[in-house]
Amino acid sequence: MEFRARNHVRGLTAALSVVSLALVFGAVLGAIPRAVIPQASDAVLHAIPHVNAVISTAAIVTILAGIRFVRRGEIKRHQRMMLTSFALFATFLVLYLYKVVVQGTTEFPGPEAIYQFVYLPTLAVHMLLAIVCVPVVYYTLLLALTRPISDVFGTNHARFGRIAASLWLISFVLGNVVYLLLYVIY
Repeated sequence: MEFRARNHVRGLTAALSVVSLALVFGAVLGAIPRAVIPQASDAVLHAIPHVNAVISTAAIVTILAGIRFVRRGEIKRHQRMMLTSFALFATFLVLYLYKVVVQGTTEFPGPEAIYQFVYLPTLAVHMLLAIVCVPVVYYTLLLALTRPISDVFGTNHARFGRIAASLWLISFVLGNVVYLLLYVIY
């Protein structure tokens, strides 16, 4: 019996989502031992949040460009932009997880009122959208990657793609707000 990814998009989505979210939660909760991760210099660790802010901004641009291209019927350009968005997301995630495993999470340095009424709600919505976004992005991506372009139009790709792009955009924008609050404003 031949395994065909196109016949198992939901299962693959579930498996990739579980692995990805387990890595994220494992890193944030300290379940991944620091000893198994090579230690970068302090300069590299210090640069990661700033690099990730640039990556997030680039992802916002590529997602918006991908939306524009698909609306104009430029499917190949849409495909390139969305694959670039996914690559940027994966790069962001690897850098973020590395920093969290090696250094832990960053404490909010600003005033308590801003922490309580601005930072925490922004971070909470960002995290919730990022978590929800993972399976939706995987599902949309797998629908597109497991079929010829002509067959993608007969799937849920467009419907889930709109959801994925919206969640992704809002999450990246809120992530940049969190970055500004942690590293620029305070």
